[in-house]
Amino acid sequence: MRRTAFAAALLGSAALFASLPVQAQTFRWANDGDVNSLDPYARNETFLLAFNASFYEPLVRRNAKMEVEPALAVSWEQTSPTVWRFKLRPGVKFQDGTPFSADDVIFSIERSRLPGSNLQSIWGSVKAIRKIDDLTVEFETTVPNPILLQEITGFGIMSKAWAEKNNAQKPADLTSKEENFATRNAMGTGPFRLVSREPDRKTVVERNAGWWDTPAGNVQRAELNIIANDATRVAALLSGEVDFVYTVPPQDVARIGSTPSVRIIQGPELRTIYLGMDQLRPELIKSDVKGKNPFQDERVRRAFYQAIDVNGIQRTVMRGQSKPTGLMWGPGVNGFVAADDTRLPLDLDAAKRLLAEAGYPNGFGVTLDCPNDRYVSDEAICTAVTSMLARIGVKVNLVAQTRARFFAEVNGPRYNTSFYLLGWTPSTGDAHNAIAQLIASRDGKARGVFNNGGVADARIDTLSDAIAVETDPAKRQAMMSEVGRIVRDKAYYIPLHQQQIVWAARSNIEVVQTADNFIQLRFVNVK
Repeated sequence: MRRTAFAAALLGSAALFASLPVQAQTFRWANDGDVNSLDPYARNETFLLAFNASFYEPLVRRNAKMEVEPALAVSWEQTSPTVWRFKLRPGVKFQDGTPFSADDVIFSIERSRLPGSNLQSIWGSVKAIRKIDDLTVEFETTVPNPILLQEITGFGIMSKAWAEKNNAQKPADLTSKEENFATRNAMGTGPFRLVSREPDRKTVVERNAGWWDTPAGNVQRAELNIIANDATRVAALLSGEVDFVYTVPPQDVARIGSTPSVRIIQGPELRTIYLGMDQLRPELIKSDVKGKNPFQDERVRRAFYQAIDVNGIQRTVMRGQSKPTGLMWGPGVNGFVAADDTRLPLDLDAAKRLLAEAGYPNGFGVTLDCPNDRYVSDEAICTAVTSMLARIGVKVNLVAQTRARFFAEVNGPRYNTSFYLLGWTPSTGDAHNAIAQLIASRDGKARGVFNNGGVADARIDTLSDAIAVETDPAKRQAMMSEVGRIVRDKAYYIPLHQQQIVWAARSNIEVVQTADNFIQLRFVNVK
């Protein structure tokens, strides 16, 4: 039960360091978009979760090799197939001096299940949480869950007393632009504490002197600068204004790599970029087709799929920094089998014929919702898709916007989209995470939370439930492979590629890059 979800996923950068320089160091870094909230339950999104991990810690965490290790829990055991007992770390204090206890764990889980949270799915298998004593909690699952530890590695614990004192007992709903005290303030047990917050401009943190653990890095102060323009962000790195860039434009990789005193840090990412379609509504909300939904017809979905040239996107948009895929999960994820990774063929004639058979010989119009500051070259990918679909008569209205507006539009509870681009990293390192969250039908609780297009397939639902409890690796793999085949054959989604993680740093910066694309300040060294 203690096996890791994806061991040895450490990629292309420094390992931990045995000793720390005496000199205090400042780490200045930049990204194209900001975290939309400091509330750790506001959105299930990599950059937000990684940044907020500086303040809020989980019961178990991943180390620099992506292995699960103790954090706020020092040990755990299964007292029965459906009961997990966690012993909490004694002597831990929140940054305001209040002690950490089982009450905070229970409060945090219950808070994450309230409206406004985007993390309800993490606890989907847990039906009861019990306090045994101040330093012991017990989780009871509805069925045996072999990957519970992997599912909770990104769930940070909040202070019950702090949330109650500041009227932040529930998460603010980002989809309706709500805010509360936890949106712009943070107070956890983690390695850093918040100094100042200027949304969309700069956030400053400093080391938490009272942290229970020993830092692996030497950063005393970190400044996150939001620089939306690609050229300006790269110029800031090359001039020494910033030390590190999280989102590196593909067109600048070669130039950065050949510049003295800076370097590219690159490796494969677990994230899959894909296109989704609304298959639930009887009429699309963003289309010129009235009275029906073209995407409910498998022929239309296949036509869109077979018009998309993923190799062209890899070559001209991603500059080779992607791996075209036919699956919704990629290499490095448990459940990936290379033989399953096949696509429907690129075939414009077949796509036109399918559209005509479905009753759209001249195509139709539809809006494509796309972020412009979330994934590598996201708007450029959507622009390429728009041109590719035009070749089969589909008239795409591209709406690209910042991640804050985009996620509020396409994610639940509104799902206000007809056609969209998204990316997904299985947080557990297991394909079931993508199956249960993206592909299995929405049940209004924890399943299908990010199934934004409303895919509903009874066989996939059955397989998803069975995979969740199956402990035989061969049987489990066979079921995951079957899901992959169904998704491809019915064109429920159009997977595009797994993007490369590309960071850039000045030569005096040592970071740990892992396949989940988490930048962890506790591992950063400034020489």
